[in-house]
Amino acid sequence: MSQRILDAIDKSNRRPSALPEFRAGDSVKVWAKIREGEKTRLQAFEGVCIRRVSKGARSTFTVRKISYGVGVERIFPDNSPNIEKVDVIQRGRVGQARLYYLRDLAGKAARIKERDGSTHESHDTPSEVVDQLAAPSAGGEEKAKIKGKGKRKRQRDAAVAS
Repeated sequence: MSQRILDAIDKSNRRPSALPEFRAGDSVKVWAKIREGEKTRLQAFEGVCIRRVSKGARSTFTVRKISYGVGVERIFPDNSPNIEKVDVIQRGRVGQARLYYLRDLAGKAARIKERDGSTHESHDTPSEVVDQLAAPSAGGEEKAKIKGKGKRKRQRDAAVAS
């Protein structure tokens, strides 16, 4: 009985989600409204999403960034009217839903690999890409064969050929 009431309240308090789809490991830029006295302004908070909590109207996400050598984490409610927009900068490939291990890492060790199907888009039109792939080039087949092999195999083949 009480769970149905809570669900009804939860649905009534949800705002239509204008947030893009993102997961833990994605680099995001959150534009939040900051109130300073009588004025409000937008402040960007850019970092890695280390956690998503999906609980209806109480859904939140945590973003971590390094500011002047100090790790800063901020928790944003999904339904907050103070969030203007969220931009997904890069999609990260991680194997966990909670990236708390990033707190102990620094520098290059804290990097996250990019996920396939990232937000980076090519500025070439599809017809230009097809033309580039179809155009014959001198030695193009040899480069394609070499590119398909691993680094150690290429080194071994080069040593044998010498």
